[in-house]
Amino acid sequence: MTAAQIATSDADLRSDRSFLGHPKGLAYLAFTEAWERFSYYGMSALLALYMYKALLLPGHVEHVAGFVPFRGTIEGLFGPLSTQALASEIFGLYSGFVYFTPVIGGWLGDRIGQRRAVVLGGLSMSGGHLAMAFDQSFLLALLLLIIGSGLLKGNISAQVGGLYPVQDEERRSRGFAIFSTAINFGAVVGPLLCGWLADHYGWHVGFGSAALFMLGGVATYLTGYRYLPARIERTTVEAQVMTSRDWKVVAVLLGAMVITILPHIAYYQLSNVLPIWLEQHGKMKALGFSVPIPWFQSIDPLFSILCVPLLFRLWQWQGRGKGEPSELRKIGAGAFICGGAHLILVAAILAYGSGRVPWIWPFLFCAIQGVGFMYFWPPFLSLMSRAAPPRVNATMMGAAFLVLFVGNNLIGWIGTYYEQLGPIAFWGLHAAIGAVGGLLAMAYGATAGRILEPQRAEP
Repeated sequence: MTAAQIATSDADLRSDRSFLGHPKGLAYLAFTEAWERFSYYGMSALLALYMYKALLLPGHVEHVAGFVPFRGTIEGLFGPLSTQALASEIFGLYSGFVYFTPVIGGWLGDRIGQRRAVVLGGLSMSGGHLAMAFDQSFLLALLLLIIGSGLLKGNISAQVGGLYPVQDEERRSRGFAIFSTAINFGAVVGPLLCGWLADHYGWHVGFGSAALFMLGGVATYLTGYRYLPARIERTTVEAQVMTSRDWKVVAVLLGAMVITILPHIAYYQLSNVLPIWLEQHGKMKALGFSVPIPWFQSIDPLFSILCVPLLFRLWQWQGRGKGEPSELRKIGAGAFICGGAHLILVAAILAYGSGRVPWIWPFLFCAIQGVGFMYFWPPFLSLMSRAAPPRVNATMMGAAFLVLFVGNNLIGWIGTYYEQLGPIAFWGLHAAIGAVGGLLAMAYGATAGRILEPQRAEP
């Protein structure tokens, strides 16, 4: 059977509205990402604490294959690092490079097909999660996860955009919001289960369970294989030549990427330094129950899910008035929200002084971050998918994750100063980073953002 016989035509894919008014392929892509995010965020919720409390301590670190030259390289670049600072830098490098390789993966997907690239990426990530179950293979595990993410992330996001006609901006934006909601569902459950397993049966059981969920993601993707675009406009793209306007659009999108780094820094420090701060300064007792610290990684994705219907109604109401905010204005609002959330931690530290901060304050911090995330990240992906010229669309979708590469590396680097700055100055710094990002996004949207407006055909 030929590929043409297996795959549904692109026209049929884009006219399909059988899944909540969206193409059926969106359901398979969303649930695949839910499984993948289940495994990724379950592992990430454990990673910083695992390194700080176990792996980097004597009795463990000696067993990690290749760690001595690896640490020598890191400290050769950044100077001598404490256990917390080293854990932060490793977290930043890993979580950064996980999102660098999608640039290469998107390029490769344009050539071997996005579907094939996603399957290969899922299998590599499954092997990486399994290797995390052992101290000795820690660095190998990170390498496999980085390679697998490169093949999967840029290509699966490009497939979401490829399910819709170019002119259908509003439905595509909502499709990405549904896609992100499925991601956040996996991100809610992953830390809960992996955190519980790590707490009751040890770190490596928690890590090993993530491999099973990644394999579940691969199985889900293969089940819906025929409903997914094999390549994003492969034939048409190769025939097109980049115009001068296309290059202007690419330049403006690169500027939007730089600005979006700032709200991401304000948002994602909750996965790096926040668990360490909770270990040192948090009061985790709630109604006689000790809340596992990894569970706090489930709060922001939970509130991302809960706020989606409210945001849809808000944006629809705005659309009936002066018009729904542009993607760049939404990114700016998300930056203000994520930055402002850090003021909750600052206020709590000031209120309780040298005492431990009750769990409700970091709970509120994470909840507000979840709303901020939905304001800046889905609109950013929608902007990239809609505005990037067809000739480089998949590559630009992969390049979009450079925001997370740069942002996560900066998060890790900034995190090395946590002990020097102290909690109040550290969280206050992140409030300022978010505020600057919001101001820049609003100003950019009012000027260069006009280039990104959809072109309408002449009557």
